[in-house]
Amino acid sequence: MELYFWLAACGTLAGVTTVLFGFGGGFVVVPLLYHLLTHMRGPETPAAPHAMQIAVATSTCVMIFGSAMATAKHQRAGSLDWAVIKPLVFAIAAGSVLGAATAAAVEGSWLRWAFIAYVSLTVLDCWLRPGFLLQPAREARPARARNALTGIVIGWIAALLGVGGSVMTVPLLRRRGVSMTGATAMANPLTLPVALAGTATYAALSWGGMASLGAGYVGYVDLRAFLALVAGSYAGIRMASPFIGRIPDQVHARVYVGLLIAVVASMLIG
Repeated sequence: MELYFWLAACGTLAGVTTVLFGFGGGFVVVPLLYHLLTHMRGPETPAAPHAMQIAVATSTCVMIFGSAMATAKHQRAGSLDWAVIKPLVFAIAAGSVLGAATAAAVEGSWLRWAFIAYVSLTVLDCWLRPGFLLQPAREARPARARNALTGIVIGWIAALLGVGGSVMTVPLLRRRGVSMTGATAMANPLTLPVALAGTATYAALSWGGMASLGAGYVGYVDLRAFLALVAGSYAGIRMASPFIGRIPDQVHARVYVGLLIAVVASMLIG
């Protein structure tokens, strides 16, 4: 029971980061479940060799709830620009199918280091390349059809690593002149196609006769962890919603990068 209390507590943190940073919960859920499966439940369990796949798949499933609820909150707050969002939605969904299929096919250790490498590169890019930390907000340039390829790449990486769309969409939109409030808000509806397409793909692949991971799993999704995380995520989203649009822009950008650094550090410890 104590284990699921901590899962719910971490789900609350995931809910807060979903609303305020567009993370969709993946940056919190993936490291948490990875450590849970490899250390707390022990290496002898059937799930341990698939720890990273389970973490990614469960994270992707949790994101359906978190990103949908956060999208509704931001819609009511008036912080979504659907003209920027709509051109990317279907391309991101297509890329998510490819990403989930890739994650199911590779070794968990490779997936872990890919997660660490990509988030590390994102931190360096946000910190060193002009336009993320210091760029004053200006009117966003509308997305165009050529962004279909960008959307496929975003969906592929987001579903492959279980991190939602934020890791690519927030820097992308930020450099298009969108404020941090707007960029993190729009990451949530762009995470929803990742979550839906990715989860459906993980479920379809599990029908192919993968080894049973024991009771409480549907494919790679840990149902008990999912329920605890969703309960916590609901509380976190409700708690964080009053702060939408109230964080100073440059503080918002720096905290975003700081959270990415914390995620990388937690994965390296494992």
